[in-house]
Amino acid sequence: MKFSYYPGCTLKTKAKDLDRYARAACEALGVDLAELPEWQCCGAVYTMAKDEIASKLSSVRALASARDLGTDLVTLCSACHNVIKQVNNDMRTNADIALRANNYLKLDTPYTGETNVLHFLEMLRDRVGFDALKAKVTNPLTGRKIGAYYGCLLLRPSKVMAMDDAENPTIIEDFIRAIGATPVVYGMRNECCGGYVTLENKGSAKKRSSAVLESAKSKGADTVVTACPLCLYNLKKNGGTDGVDVVYFTELLAEALGVK
Repeated sequence: MKFSYYPGCTLKTKAKDLDRYARAACEALGVDLAELPEWQCCGAVYTMAKDEIASKLSSVRALASARDLGTDLVTLCSACHNVIKQVNNDMRTNADIALRANNYLKLDTPYTGETNVLHFLEMLRDRVGFDALKAKVTNPLTGRKIGAYYGCLLLRPSKVMAMDDAENPTIIEDFIRAIGATPVVYGMRNECCGGYVTLENKGSAKKRSSAVLESAKSKGADTVVTACPLCLYNLKKNGGTDGVDVVYFTELLAEALGVK
């Protein structure tokens, strides 16, 4: 089972754990996660301006590379996944954006959205299978009470991301069950943590991130898992809730598979 893999910039610097635990888990699961030979920053934020093309080009290059390799493209960082999947949708549905991007890139074969983009969690659910994952677990996290933190970017815009129900998702809870832990459902699990306003309004970011962790704690969670480097930073730095640890979901995956 082979996939092209787009790690993104942060997974090479501040979020190395998100990346390395994913790679270790894939080895244990028999998944070939092949990093694209050349990739550039996705831009980190999807631009809403329809006449803005430059910020989309690096995503198109990555998508075209995966297409040329004949593989689906797996992403891991929530922000990268959101940007790349939205750009892929543009290339499929917006003829003007596709024309201008292809005119600029001068690819041997124009790109029109052929690549299937999967988040790592979707790969686990839809390709590996959570039942198969459960069978591979050697160190089940029995007794752990874990809250899923989806945040803003994994699920929205819902028609484009199409990973799960944006209002009542279950994919991370099902993942938590597969590694032997107990999922904790709490009210703030798919609300914004305030990460994007941390520099400009630290008070607002602290208020929002604290509310997320307090919500999880009130339902009995001892751990919150995320796929977003910015969310992890903000929840840990500004959340400040005692008794709730915040980790990448890949770290718990590697722990359950005995490869941490």
